[in-house]
Amino acid sequence: MNKNSPIGIFDSGVGGSSIWQEIHQLMPKENTIYLADSKNAPYGNKAKDKIVSLSIKNTEALINMGCKIIVVACNTATTNAIDILRSTYNIPIIGIEPAIKPAALQTKHKSIGILATRGTLSSALFHKTAKEFTKEISVVEIIGEGLVPLIENDELATNEMETLLKKYTAPMVAANIDYLVLGCSHYPYLIPQLQKILPSHVSIIDSGEAVAKQTQHVLHQQGLLKESNKEVTLQFFINTKTETLKSLLKAYSQKITVETLDF
Repeated sequence: MNKNSPIGIFDSGVGGSSIWQEIHQLMPKENTIYLADSKNAPYGNKAKDKIVSLSIKNTEALINMGCKIIVVACNTATTNAIDILRSTYNIPIIGIEPAIKPAALQTKHKSIGILATRGTLSSALFHKTAKEFTKEISVVEIIGEGLVPLIENDELATNEMETLLKKYTAPMVAANIDYLVLGCSHYPYLIPQLQKILPSHVSIIDSGEAVAKQTQHVLHQQGLLKESNKEVTLQFFINTKTETLKSLLKAYSQKITVETLDF
């Protein structure tokens, strides 16, 4: 492991590529390896033991590829497995949690919505964070059942997606929220649709920028920021079809490689 080693990122599929984009935007000279575990998506409806074992599998794959830091770009994996990963591996590990704190601090209506997976909303870490920051705030928690499979199949702008989003946001609008927290790294790809559905005063926030900044901070703290100006390598591996990942990252198509890998 050295300064020129890659940043390793994994998610339960293609969604964590939204986190990769924030990391690449902040640190464009860093090499990266992204693992999309689409074969096992979504993690959100799996038992904790299964989520932990999948997270271990992905972490070990990235360590074996020589990564210097691991970013768990999955809310469900973070809230269920991050403590185990950190106690098991001698490598910096960055997690991602729903941005409850900034929403709770900034809400003027004292009402926020959280759209997340079942695995995230039922986790002990989520409940601890929510309890700490939302004592005097109304919180509408909605499980985004069915959203991840549609995103994995590149069905962002379909009637089915619109129907689900209207269904899930209706209780939030009724509760007069002014912040919607996206609690799944797949969900930032839904922001254009959500903005059309939600009232204009509702702000949508996710954790991508904060994760990128924390990753940069830890790399700087440990003297692991890349120094070499050699050509940057941006590798993406997925254990199913590559089409959706390529579609989501089409703006970067000339800089990245997307390959199928069984992991």
